[in-house]
Amino acid sequence: MRGQLIKRYFITGLLIWVPLVITVWVLSAIVSTLDQSLRLLPTAVHPQNLFGFPIPGAGAVLTLAMILLTGLLAANFIGQKLVIWWELLLARIPVVNSVYNSVKQVSDTLFSPNGNAFRQALLVQYPRQGSWTIAFLTGQPGGDIVNHLDGEYVSVYVPTTPNPTSGFFLMMPAKDVVELEMTVDEALKYIISMGVVSPPPHTRVITNT
Repeated sequence: MRGQLIKRYFITGLLIWVPLVITVWVLSAIVSTLDQSLRLLPTAVHPQNLFGFPIPGAGAVLTLAMILLTGLLAANFIGQKLVIWWELLLARIPVVNSVYNSVKQVSDTLFSPNGNAFRQALLVQYPRQGSWTIAFLTGQPGGDIVNHLDGEYVSVYVPTTPNPTSGFFLMMPAKDVVELEMTVDEALKYIISMGVVSPPPHTRVITNT
């Protein structure tokens, strides 16, 4: 009996400490990475030289300020011209142009306010018939691919768990996917938690016509 109580208390403690430790570790890694931007500053204005001691998070503040300043400059006419000139310059550099264009297309899709990278949460059979998982609608096949597909197909992204940033890109018949009544955020939480955190039930609204 005493052993079961100790085991229960130990598991309860783990449930409290594990999320907290992982959260602190992730935030610490992000701040440490962003602090590398301090290397861009001249030695005379480096926070450690100004105050005599390192300031954790100063690089994160500097990075955010640089991003906001870049966005502010790029939003006006002169800034847009500079961005176009910069992209034309990169387009003339072999290898760099292909990498930059590919990354830019992905980032424009993911971060653009008008973008819709993940348009809809779907239920699909993967990796075999009878096994179901959550996927995200990303669009429809294009280019020469449509000439080799019979019928209506959709492009979907099947994320892995608990890390949804890796996954598989599939083109599936539209009739084989099921649209879910859950938001993309709810679906991502469900995937990251490996099915532990279930999304709230959505009630279908039936209207009389």
